[in-house]
Amino acid sequence: MQGIAVTVLSEDKERLSLLQQRLEATQLVRIVFAHPGFPASPTDAVLRQIQDVRSEIVIVDIDPRDVSRAIRAIDVLRENTVDIAIFACGEMTNSAAIVSVMRAGAGEYLERNASTEVILEALGRFASARNKMRATSGRARVITVTNAKGGAGATTAAVNIAVALQAARGGVLLVDFACLGHAALQLNARPTFGLADALQNLHRMDNSLLDGLLTECKDGLQLLAGPQQPMLLSPATAELARLFDLLVSSFRYVVVDCSNRLDQTGKLISELSNAVLLVAQTDVVSLWSASRVRTFLEEGAVRDRVRLVLNRYKKIPGFSDEDVEETTHCKLLWKLPNNHQAIAPSLDKGSPVAYQDSYDISRSYHSLAATLADAAPTAEGSLDLSYQSDKTDTKKKPAGRLLISPLRAGQ
Repeated sequence: MQGIAVTVLSEDKERLSLLQQRLEATQLVRIVFAHPGFPASPTDAVLRQIQDVRSEIVIVDIDPRDVSRAIRAIDVLRENTVDIAIFACGEMTNSAAIVSVMRAGAGEYLERNASTEVILEALGRFASARNKMRATSGRARVITVTNAKGGAGATTAAVNIAVALQAARGGVLLVDFACLGHAALQLNARPTFGLADALQNLHRMDNSLLDGLLTECKDGLQLLAGPQQPMLLSPATAELARLFDLLVSSFRYVVVDCSNRLDQTGKLISELSNAVLLVAQTDVVSLWSASRVRTFLEEGAVRDRVRLVLNRYKKIPGFSDEDVEETTHCKLLWKLPNNHQAIAPSLDKGSPVAYQDSYDISRSYHSLAATLADAAPTAEGSLDLSYQSDKTDTKKKPAGRLLISPLRAGQ
């Protein structure tokens, strides 16, 4: 049994050891971190360690001689951690201290010498609440990003959408399904394992093994890295379905970089997704390709889930948004502004532009991520995504036409 991940904090080393023994005696927990001291500020390294080991509960041992220190620690934990329950362990005789501790953010208050049965009851309440929350939260929302043609910027879009989603909502996994993984480079990550290892071990895959294959990036974003050498990963339908079933039960959002996957694997991933973002540019070749890729991805499907994202957007005189949709046979969702001065350094440094907020491209990625997160699901399992074009002109202009000759299309 994997058990509940628990961190124990006490300013007394003997108490620290005693609490660990009592918790382990319940056989419901695993001690992932024990520290003789409390976090004193939001920049305290202890906070980082608590989150790195993915603690589900932090137990704070309260010294009756100085309750205020524990209260400050609980307040720091509450303000600077996400999805972590706080249990306080102290004397039951000081009612004012108990009230202050609970107001600071503790969800449970245990007597300092609580028996194994009392601890079990508290853990049972936590487990019940956690399971109920997981049941109501449902499965992760899967967003796949692919490109109309090479160089359109699908990987950059996938990475920045994942970063923006993690910053706003948390619980994000980025999966690199490209034949040569570039997402790790853009995140300045050095993965030891990745997608290839996951596919090879599906027969024994569980949450614990999956955790060992992931690479944690800045702000808690998780990466299932693509191959570091060119490799065509083509899992069977049943294997792919099993992998995604595990992923969507473990995260809130799964962003898939499916760059240049115009094969059955890419199509299967599209069918397993709630939304597919087709990244293109406003040039003839890119829009011509977008039309063909959209047809391939939607062929035989009953869900309307592919949406067009125009990257490095520049307006074509006389060619409207409606013309873009008519040419590509795909609904337009978003326009990412052309900002090479911001994007180029971010790629070279491995620091996605979504980590900054001083550029229009950064704000655009965060707005796109919010749109994807807030979109209502449809009955078919896709997302209700629509684009509201700018209504600056009241007079209706004649529709332009994008002429794609056989010669320009490469035919």
